Amino acid sequence: MKVWQEVENPVTHATTHKEVTMLSDQKCKLSYEKQTSTTPTGGPAVIAQTTKLFIAPELDIPAGSKIIVTQHGKTVEYTRSGEPAIYTDHQELMLEAFERYA
Repeated sequence: MKVWQEVENPVTHATTHKEVTMLSDQKCKLSYEKQTSTTPTGGPAVIAQTTKLFIAPELDIPAGSKIIVTQHGKTVEYTRSGEPAIYTDHQELMLEAFERYA
């Protein structure tokens, strides 16, 4: 997981924004669900896919973080799109495709 945050240069003491890795190599699981809806005017059906991340409950993943998941040899970048549902043994986060930091 990476976040965009202020970083102070130790030599010049100038503050800039940089992408900083907060967590790495965390066990997780992705779940995908397709949703189909039709329009009342009889137009084409709209198909959307939601992606849910299952991860350890003690991890703090701020909204807007870049979440990079490698699964089955494919790496995809996501961002957290909502508040997590936290359970005893895991938390569930709804994800969206990462486009840019807010």
